[in-house]
Amino acid sequence: MSCPLCNDTRWKPIDEQGVRRVVRCDCWRDSVGNQILADARIPPLYKKCDLENFKTDNDSLVHAVARARAFCDAFPVVDKGLLFLGNPGLGKTHLAVATLKRVIRQTGARGLFFTSPELLALIRGTYNSAIRSSESDVLRPVMDAQLLVLDDLGAERPTDWVEETMNLIVNTRYNHRRVTVFTSNYPIDVPAGSHAEELKERVGFRLFSRLHEMCEFLALDGVDYRVAGPDATPEQLASLLKKGSATSSEPVRRGGKAMVKARLKQGGLDLGWSGGKAGRS
Repeated sequence: MSCPLCNDTRWKPIDEQGVRRVVRCDCWRDSVGNQILADARIPPLYKKCDLENFKTDNDSLVHAVARARAFCDAFPVVDKGLLFLGNPGLGKTHLAVATLKRVIRQTGARGLFFTSPELLALIRGTYNSAIRSSESDVLRPVMDAQLLVLDDLGAERPTDWVEETMNLIVNTRYNHRRVTVFTSNYPIDVPAGSHAEELKERVGFRLFSRLHEMCEFLALDGVDYRVAGPDATPEQLASLLKKGSATSSEPVRRGGKAMVKARLKQGGLDLGWSGGKAGRS
């Protein structure tokens, strides 16, 4: 079907202050946006996630949606990314994906979605001699994306290699003024006497400090929607919250001591082990 504005030329005429000229048609922007969305690695489970269909059952969720919308409307003129924090099942990934999709649709920016464990696993895979891709093949798109979503920050078992690799990724993006949206199940602070682990313990103090510089922290409260179900009433949500159905962060786990050295090699990014294979971390 032909576009009524441009007759499929992808250019449409406009008049500005008495001057007639042509600009890219809306159908062209839609087409480009759809291709960028297809390349953004958004998992099928989250393809339909938008800010408009995110359920806001309390003030923290209302605030998070408002800040996400403001971020999208200001992009690319933004100083900071976003870090959505909270227990599992509150919709952090939904918000992060919805933010990525909205930015792509509104600006045509190139964006990517990764879970932190998935990205680290892809990097580890390049140390297998049977794999032809290199570290830079995996990392270059991650470093260059105009907007990157890193989901589930802190989920990977903390080792020296994990910490150094994540620092390389985050610091490179920070130094090149590229914006990142994160999610994490780990809290900023935990009550005294709690055995739960804080985010800074999972990612290391250097990365935690950098996150404060490059992100607005948005803490989400509520109950796990997987427990509550999609049709839960406000009364049921209140009852679940009172019973403490929201899950807590997992206990501290410490891993091995695999070491990695991050460096630049011939203009490309390279991660080199000082001992052993990455997959053994």
